[in-house]
Amino acid sequence: MGVQGFQEFLEKRCPGAVVPVDLLKLARTVARQQHRAGLSPGGYPPPPAQPPSPAAPPPPPCRVLVDADSALQRLYGGYQTDWVCGGQWNAMLGYLAALSQACLYQGGLELVAMFNGTLAKERLPEWARRAQGERQTAQLIVSHVGNKGTPPPRAWFLPPACLAHCIRLAMIRFRVKVFQSLEDHHLEVVSFFRENGFHGLIAHDSEYALCNIPSYYSSHALKLSWNGKNLTTNQFLMQEVAKQLGLKMSNFPIFAALLGNHILPDEDLAAFHWSLLGPDHPLASLKVRAHQLVLPPCDVVIKAVSEYVATIKDASNLDAVGKEIFRHSQSRTEDKIERFKKAVEYYSVATKQRPPPLNPSPFVVAGYGPNQFGVPPLPHNQMGGVPVGKPMFGHQMPPKLQYQHHPFPPGPNSGFVFPPHHMGDFSHFHDDNLLKGGPFSGWSLPYDTTASKFHNHLTLKPSPSSGQESSPSSSSDEDQNGAASNHVTDTRQHKTNWEESSGDKLPQNWGHQAGGAEPGQNMGHNESQIPSLLSMATRNHMDITTPPLPPVAPEVLRVAEHRHRRGLMYPYIYHVLTKGEIKLPVCIEDECNADLPPAAILFRPARQYVYGVLFSLAETQRRLERLAMRRRLPVDVPPVIIKEWSAYKGKSPQTPELVSALTFREWTCPNLKKLWLGKAVEDKNRRMRAFLACMKSDTPSMLNPANVPTHLLLMCCVLRYMMQWPGGRILLRHELDAFLAQAVSSQLYEPDQLQELKIEKLDTRGVQLAALFMSGVDTALFANDACGQPVPWEHCCPWIYFDGKLFQSKLIRAGREKVPLIELCDGQAEQAAKVEKMRQSILEGINLNRQPPPPLLPPPPFMPPMMPPFYPVPLYPRAMGSMPPPPPGRNRGFSGDCFVSCRTRCRLWCLFLTFLFPMQEFIPFLHKEANWRLRVWL
Repeated sequence: MGVQGFQEFLEKRCPGAVVPVDLLKLARTVARQQHRAGLSPGGYPPPPAQPPSPAAPPPPPCRVLVDADSALQRLYGGYQTDWVCGGQWNAMLGYLAALSQACLYQGGLELVAMFNGTLAKERLPEWARRAQGERQTAQLIVSHVGNKGTPPPRAWFLPPACLAHCIRLAMIRFRVKVFQSLEDHHLEVVSFFRENGFHGLIAHDSEYALCNIPSYYSSHALKLSWNGKNLTTNQFLMQEVAKQLGLKMSNFPIFAALLGNHILPDEDLAAFHWSLLGPDHPLASLKVRAHQLVLPPCDVVIKAVSEYVATIKDASNLDAVGKEIFRHSQSRTEDKIERFKKAVEYYSVATKQRPPPLNPSPFVVAGYGPNQFGVPPLPHNQMGGVPVGKPMFGHQMPPKLQYQHHPFPPGPNSGFVFPPHHMGDFSHFHDDNLLKGGPFSGWSLPYDTTASKFHNHLTLKPSPSSGQESSPSSSSDEDQNGAASNHVTDTRQHKTNWEESSGDKLPQNWGHQAGGAEPGQNMGHNESQIPSLLSMATRNHMDITTPPLPPVAPEVLRVAEHRHRRGLMYPYIYHVLTKGEIKLPVCIEDECNADLPPAAILFRPARQYVYGVLFSLAETQRRLERLAMRRRLPVDVPPVIIKEWSAYKGKSPQTPELVSALTFREWTCPNLKKLWLGKAVEDKNRRMRAFLACMKSDTPSMLNPANVPTHLLLMCCVLRYMMQWPGGRILLRHELDAFLAQAVSSQLYEPDQLQELKIEKLDTRGVQLAALFMSGVDTALFANDACGQPVPWEHCCPWIYFDGKLFQSKLIRAGREKVPLIELCDGQAEQAAKVEKMRQSILEGINLNRQPPPPLLPPPPFMPPMMPPFYPVPLYPRAMGSMPPPPPGRNRGFSGDCFVSCRTRCRLWCLFLTFLFPMQEFIPFLHKEANWRLRVWL
């Protein structure tokens, strides 16, 4: 999109607008100015005098908001190449510790991180293109490691699995305030910045540059000196950018809308962009190349659009401006004009400075006030006071039904959240006076200003990007020139009869190449190359209608929303409960290797069990069974279907997979309200058992600290889950020992020694195993939070049991050098004993000699639709050669290869009986035996 290229345009084409700064020096300068002016930290008049409290230090004078979504690479520790090994989490922990200490003690700078916790259905086309690019990057990484045995270049950085959640846990450990967005990440970050008195925003996203942020700093250029006294980065002076572009800051919403964005995509603006260049432009000959519509380069579009916006006389008359822009459009002109107006409205809300709100906002945090730059918050009717779970713009999300909320008196568990271990035990999460009064005091916070209404999480309509208000994109230039396009037309076929996909079955095409080869993609940006629309992902992602989700208790939704906003809960949980959808990240996996399954498929059964826990499916099923037994009716349990958006081999990111929720076979899991809010000892045991059952690790030895240490329980659960993959054996004996040996090694807590550790030749399989393991940790964190956090968050952090570089070194020694276990444990007999006990607990009850199922048969040949096959095609091929002897005992079927159906056999047997007995004697025989099926067949 054109908007996404604006950040790169700032850095390369506006040299006077990018200046280096030292944030710690700026913080000290702000503190001196506030001290001289007699202002309290934050830039507003001091509060009334209160008795001094020696235990509570004064708040830092300068606050900076960090958009963690665009700063993951820097928060991980920079551009180290060892991320491909699976993640060096102790090195990341050391970097974040040094960063937080330098900000707090060197310059009095407070960091607050905002993580992306949204589903962002309106940005699915953008996510699909990014996912496809990450898939291609993963293949380049695997190919590079396999050919050269060295880490890939820095430009191919692909975030390790579970990176965002590891950074979130590390920041919570260092008392850094953490929050998560709910509906629209960009708008919520801007609102949070303005309403809570921050002095700057550290991010790297074009949309923030277009939102008129007073102090916008680059997260990619963030550098911490070795002594921790300097924190340097680049500041973007947007006034200088507007001056170089010849624009006013008030024109930025129209400018951003005409660049191309998630509301009005590039394809709808292609004809307009080419018309701005004119026929005499040097690039005009590339307008139509080989009957394919192409887009002009991003920097050329930015300059041309800025010149056009500067010539608009009346920017308030959006109808006239829209008609002028799309005057040559031959299809969907009114729709394009409407989406242009919505795009301007979207960026106007984020750009304009507004008076203070009259009502409390859900984004205001205690202790934060207006900042010293005088940037007032947005009004309540624009960005504040949004109802729970309500989208900020009605056109971005499909309409939702509302819960019929019935108030009920608070019970004894009303002030309790996730006992006994929860991540809100820090002082900065309890310093809010609003949290200390009334029932539900542990949940409401200042967010729940409208907690009396809960929105239904049923999506019965197609996604907004493919609906009528945001129709599929097709350029008006196509309409004029008749050029071919890869975009789907407006008409869509909605499936009324959805198909249930079970996670227990392996898709037939995950291990084979997809039908069409995907076009290559350059990792670096080349301005001379113009992307073709035929090489882009279609805007019309195929959404599928699913059955309504079961209702969720309002208490549970309130707890989920509060903990989601505070960054204390895995974001998938709120998405599943409210929308029934999740988006899975791309994992490093070799698509040419069929030995290892994709991470999305490997851990799908675990997610299915989690879905069953979240919607209390076991209790619902038991209640319906009792009701059916009393009424003597068949049991009819409505299915719970979740949409999973993912991208792996043979799976397009533009269509979701329908995944059904599962229940445990061994026991009945309690409902979610009791699982989360129960205080009794048996409730704690149920939480732990539910977590172990989700990870297929519900065995007595897993809870024995003598065999599995408490801080290694989550790691052992992930490894045991991987060992039970029905499609074949994933981990070999030496690979399992390598995982366990590095977890008990003393080198795990020596990041300096690990940094100097040299690996001669990286192993491709080791890189994939590490990626699969961290994806399993990601799933285990999801399951742990869904089950009420039975495993304390301190024992979930990966830096206490895994380091990618150390694992690769152990794997090379165990696999190539064939060293014994005692040498793998550096000669420590105690460590070797721990490894053997953990291995024994992991392998308990697992049959490692089982044969993997044979591959699925190829699809049957074409048959006319009016002549279906008489017999179903078997999933697995029949055994060739002589048949094995029948088992001892009574045989109730025909021997040999008999293709006669059961009903035909019964009919033949009944005809034989009619010859033996007269009909008058045979009918009473049927009555006597009560075999009504035979009477019907006769």
